[in-house]
Amino acid sequence: MRLEVRGITKEFGATAALHGVDFSIDPGELIALLGPSGSGKTTLLRIIAGLDFPTAGQVLFGGDDASARPVQDRHVGFVFQHYALFRHMTVFDNIAFGLRAKPRRARPSEPDIAARIDALLNLVQLPEFGRRFPAQLSGGQRQRVALARALAIEPKVLLLDEPFGALDAKVRRELRRWLRDIHDRTGHTTVFVTHDQDEALEVADRVVVMNTGRIEQVGGPDEIYDAPATPFVFDFIGESSRFEVEVFSGKPYFDERPVGLPFNDLPEGRSTVYFRPHDVSIGLPGPGLISGTITSLRRAGATRRLEIAIGPGQRTVEADAAENHSFRVGQRAGLNVKRARAFPARAAPRNVPSYAG
Repeated sequence: MRLEVRGITKEFGATAALHGVDFSIDPGELIALLGPSGSGKTTLLRIIAGLDFPTAGQVLFGGDDASARPVQDRHVGFVFQHYALFRHMTVFDNIAFGLRAKPRRARPSEPDIAARIDALLNLVQLPEFGRRFPAQLSGGQRQRVALARALAIEPKVLLLDEPFGALDAKVRRELRRWLRDIHDRTGHTTVFVTHDQDEALEVADRVVVMNTGRIEQVGGPDEIYDAPATPFVFDFIGESSRFEVEVFSGKPYFDERPVGLPFNDLPEGRSTVYFRPHDVSIGLPGPGLISGTITSLRRAGATRRLEIAIGPGQRTVEADAAENHSFRVGQRAGLNVKRARAFPARAAPRNVPSYAG
């Protein structure tokens, strides 16, 4: 089922939660809506589900406008963060609930329901848990039951709202790999809401990065991480540091000194350069390098993370060094930026160095 979101705007009184959001999802694709709290991702998911309605815009299922249809007519499966299981029902009855609630003419027979529930319990790897109650399950097992219940009605679109947000880190890692496997086997068109970038990059075919009710970028995990389209995406996805440069006659200057950068197409004026800690090399200060003072050393996996104060304002940036490095706190160092992205500032440039050119 192809899903299209066209110009969705949502206002709550005088406050706009979504501003003309547009994107589409191909049949069988898994899309992650990623963004911080308040970015509008859950509001958008509720509008897709029919739990809320847009102020303007359309939601299309397979080319048909579903914007005014209530949730029961959209044939979507919804998985909530806090499971929303019926505590007085067994696992079997929880999963069967949506099938038994169908109108009589569309309701499967009890033998057909039982066969479908057994198949779903096997799919979510809980074949022996049908007679248990939610209170007898772990958090991860409850979320598996919640997914099985959403799949039971054979939805056109599967929607998941922060499904692993209430679980500990280890269980979350296990379940996101499991979710990707389930998706590959069932082929549902799926929209997955999360604020966890690792989940989005690991699970999704494409990621929709949202901020303050707008889409910042849509792309595959590699594109989102390696080629952020905006400063927000670069800052939000992964670890990053930044510093400002002035460009005069095609040459970038930092702290009134020319510096070497892995690009030479910056416009005149001020730009902000973003880089990731592993995209710089550290050595002694020298021509063309960003000079600073090491203020902190800490372990980061197999490497050591250095914090370095640079420039007149002593901005702190981070860089990785090899485990057997010889740097120490208080030492002067030079940063060689090997990979970065620059975004021109909108403000007017400051005065360039008097000796430039």
